Amino acid sequence: MSLHSKEMALAVMLSAFAPPILGATSPLIDYIGQARQTYAAVIGMQTSVGLGQVPKLADYLAAKFRAGGFAGTDITIVPLGETASLVVRYRGSGKRQKPILLNAHMDVVTANRSDWERDPFTLIEENGNFYARGTWDDKLDITTLTTTFLRLKAEGFVPKRDLIIAFTGDEETTQNTATDLVKNHRDLIDAEFCLSGDIGQGVLDEESGKALYYQVSGAEKTPVTFELSVRNPGGHSSKPRADNAIYQLADALKAVQAHPFPVMWNDWTVQGFEQQGRGVGGDIGDAMLRFAHDPGNKSAVQTLSASPENVGQLRTTCVATRIAGGHADNALPQLATASINCRIFPGVSAQTVRDTLQEVVGQGVSVKMTETPIESPASPMRSDLMNAFAKAVHATHPGIPLVPHMEVGGSDGAIFRANGIPTYGAQGLFIKLSEDFEHGLNERVPVSALSYGLLHWYTLLTTLGTR
Repeated sequence: MSLHSKEMALAVMLSAFAPPILGATSPLIDYIGQARQTYAAVIGMQTSVGLGQVPKLADYLAAKFRAGGFAGTDITIVPLGETASLVVRYRGSGKRQKPILLNAHMDVVTANRSDWERDPFTLIEENGNFYARGTWDDKLDITTLTTTFLRLKAEGFVPKRDLIIAFTGDEETTQNTATDLVKNHRDLIDAEFCLSGDIGQGVLDEESGKALYYQVSGAEKTPVTFELSVRNPGGHSSKPRADNAIYQLADALKAVQAHPFPVMWNDWTVQGFEQQGRGVGGDIGDAMLRFAHDPGNKSAVQTLSASPENVGQLRTTCVATRIAGGHADNALPQLATASINCRIFPGVSAQTVRDTLQEVVGQGVSVKMTETPIESPASPMRSDLMNAFAKAVHATHPGIPLVPHMEVGGSDGAIFRANGIPTYGAQGLFIKLSEDFEHGLNERVPVSALSYGLLHWYTLLTTLGTR
């Protein structure tokens, strides 16, 4: 990009940044340009699985931290196979024993150039958006957290406790780097709690673009896939038999489809429905409020269960995602299989769900867990953290409500929670739900997201770091 183009890009960012943040300070504005350069550099590294580029990104970021005044002893790259983690400790005054952990991930989902309209590994600005793989998930917060640490260091900020960045390297696949940190390098990352830059977000109105609310995530469902399989001796297709493996599997799938898991709730879902229902309105908003006041309300459950956006907040869900069967057009099938992907409510074990599925499909169908699940409890609701989140959110979007939220997807936060570090979603992004292209084509975020993220993290860390 030419110097003129860089200046134009910065001008656009500042114009997008200024209206809701009229008091933006000169130092913050100065760091927007620095963040833009870092953003482009980290986007340009193809850190998807199998390419071995995560260590390169870790080296690049480590060099920036060293140049920014962090001691070499406080910067640790932890290699693991083809990937790595980066841990950076911001030393505090020691008045508080337990540090705050800050997490984001350096890897991204695979993106094939032939599928994209634009080069997925070049940061491209068009129509008020940044386009590229990782613009949202999760290199935006890699950039804003890094830049915020560098700004705080340059300003001489001394927190009352250590702040620790842990950038992991395989969140999109095996999550082995996060597991390695908590199991084998706990001294590097042990903390009272973790703030994740991979979850939590602000939601914009679809038509006006006005900020509606900010979701604070404090719990995650457990993702796990089960394989259903039916085996049969088979035979010639001219001699049909009643115990056809494909038909048996089809019956099993319909039984899973018809089985509703029990309605459950926790502080995050009940308070989330309470806060969100006030602004949503209509039948859905009314059902949210009725559920929040009485989780046993059957009509509220029925309305919310029919909504794909909300059913995951009510119960464990299991859905068929893949199917295969047979070996020849003129032979009875000897094997038929299907994948059932479940998102399990916190506090319920994957083994319990497997046993339930086995009961639902019957003994003629095998139910096997295909992976080792990460089961994590909900984090405790903390008023001090919610107040700090409110201060950070209102620095960019004054007065909007904060909505407690349970993630139905997944993040490295599940690993931290499962190992005794409560985790809360804290990314500074505001976006329309219809423009959620994480993992898909044309992944993008508004240009203003970079500016908002910088002020969001700066406010959050200076608030919590001085308590």
